Amino acid sequence: METTGRLGVRGVAAATRGVPAEARRSVEGYLMADFPWYGLDEAFTGPRWLMQVGTAADGIVEYGSTGHGEEPSLRVETEMDQQRFTVVVTVAGRPVRDSADGTGKLEATSVSSAAWLAGSGLLSCTWPTRMERALRQDWLDQQTALAWELADDLAGEGWSGLSLPVDGVPADFHYRESEYGWVLAGSAGQNVHIGAYGRGMSAYGLGFAVVKDITRYDA
Repeated sequence: METTGRLGVRGVAAATRGVPAEARRSVEGYLMADFPWYGLDEAFTGPRWLMQVGTAADGIVEYGSTGHGEEPSLRVETEMDQQRFTVVVTVAGRPVRDSADGTGKLEATSVSSAAWLAGSGLLSCTWPTRMERALRQDWLDQQTALAWELADDLAGEGWSGLSLPVDGVPADFHYRESEYGWVLAGSAGQNVHIGAYGRGMSAYGLGFAVVKDITRYDA
């Protein structure tokens, strides 16, 4: 069975990993989505930027990310703790459905889907200090597998509860911190799930809202 709980390990790279800005900054994919995009609400007045959408085999947009603050970079490895950003991941609520080729089933998306994408996204823009370059991929593979295990157990001890406003209404999120930053995930109205990750910006003061004009993020 194909899983969109993970939304495809390889597909995560498209929406969350540090691909070049010139390859990411395209609003067309966002405009093709049949669900609303979420970002930080109007209380955030800093820079906003696009990442990239993820699609199913049939081309249907399934998820995507919007960035806020400073764009994370791996170029200056020693300054990871100085980066300030929040990335919001929007995942369409999908039921169990047939795969594009008709040979299997796609699992329903869930809050775990959003948690997985957020967790792997944080890892992808992280370079652990005092680690040799040749070892980072092994570290990333191991930590990404752990991120999935955590996302699959949102009721576990690795998570705590956090209430944040979504379109002005308090909503419950699963939240966890690590030495690399924080991750949260929950459900919004309009049949979507929200994930977010960040570093240098406290999650406790954030609020989420539907993006009224996604072209505002298009640089």
